[in-house]
Amino acid sequence: MTGNSGLRIGEVARDAGVPASTLRYWESTGLLAAPGRVGGKRRYDPQSLQQISLIVLITRAGFTLAETRIVLAGLSDRTPPPEIWRELAQRKLVEIRQTLAEARAMKKILEEGLRCECLTLDDCLRQIDTALTQRRRESAT
Repeated sequence: MTGNSGLRIGEVARDAGVPASTLRYWESTGLLAAPGRVGGKRRYDPQSLQQISLIVLITRAGFTLAETRIVLAGLSDRTPPPEIWRELAQRKLVEIRQTLAEARAMKKILEEGLRCECLTLDDCLRQIDTALTQRRRESAT
């Protein structure tokens, strides 16, 4: 910390692993309380740093800013996480599973494409599609 005046935005951004513009955006949307200022420059206190760390964690878990706002609104130092947190986390897990399934499918297509030795793109696409269809049938049995 820089004396009692708090950390500057660049220091906080670096420590949080986000651009300073992200902190300014969170502030402009009301997600993050506006920090105090010293000489017209933002200075972040320990409470702000804790809130920023929490927002970073929540957004890295895949929550949108709207979902993050909902989670933050229900948090308290005196009570366990609210039920809405569990509901949002359950929904997010469904989304993540879908994303992972899509990523695995993309990976298979790319791997098949790299093994392809066809002379034309049409032949290659047919071969990849046939291989993927066959694998789906095999895994279904």
